[in-house]
Amino acid sequence: MTANPSARGGARQPRQPKPPVVLEVVATEQLSPHMVRLTLGGPGFSLYQDKDATDKYIKLMFADPALGLTMPYDMEKLRERLTPEQMPVRRTYTVRSVDHDAGTLTVDFVVHGDDGLAGPWAASAKVGDRVTFGGPGGMFQPDPAADWYLLAGDESALPAISSALEAMPADADGRAFIEVAGPEDEIALEAPEGIEVTWLHRGGAFTPETTKLAAAVIDAPWQDGTVQVFAHGEREMVKALRRYLADVRGVDRKQMSLSAYWAYGRAEEAFQAEKTEPIGKIFPEP
Repeated sequence: MTANPSARGGARQPRQPKPPVVLEVVATEQLSPHMVRLTLGGPGFSLYQDKDATDKYIKLMFADPALGLTMPYDMEKLRERLTPEQMPVRRTYTVRSVDHDAGTLTVDFVVHGDDGLAGPWAASAKVGDRVTFGGPGGMFQPDPAADWYLLAGDESALPAISSALEAMPADADGRAFIEVAGPEDEIALEAPEGIEVTWLHRGGAFTPETTKLAAAVIDAPWQDGTVQVFAHGEREMVKALRRYLADVRGVDRKQMSLSAYWAYGRAEEAFQAEKTEPIGKIFPEP
């Protein structure tokens, strides 16, 4: 007799991985000098399994066009015939919005010239270009029971912050701090009237010397009541906010969504590899 895994005490069934999705670019939009929005759609949308999270993200896969690989990529089979340097690479991006009726999703890309991989691809993308990805992941949702909200992030977190603001109760209270290069990089936001949005301008590219985000949050007046925090972006900035929120303000870890989307001076592969090391952890090990 086969045991019922759903019975009390039985083993849980392993979570089935979500199938890879292949979509094509159906529209492009320049939101600001350093941000491009791509709308993705096509028949492959039927395989997309959405989730309720304002920070939901997908992992885009990029391969060398010279290899002529067919999407979606079978990574196990490719490892049998490609060198590690030839393998497709992953880049993680937040899903800005999903339109189930139209069968499309939008993704906002930060673009800094020719730096990086996904940004330049998005900047030059044309209608009809195809891309494959896995996901989505993500967990954050505004808690209607919170007394107030504290959001903070740089350009990389702007899509997730925008989605969180739109999902908040109409009577939400709190503050959002968003750091960008300059005033021309501000974009229109839909926020509850009780959320004070503060834009911070570095005057150029991010450096440890030019960033103002953590200092602005630390210097801002603190509100009474239970706070829900969403602070994502450059790794050392997020660490500085974790120290302030946990050690100074005593915010419970369960009330905070803190995550590094990137690290200054680190290529994507090095940044990802460091996530398991002490330097890459936002919260210190107990």
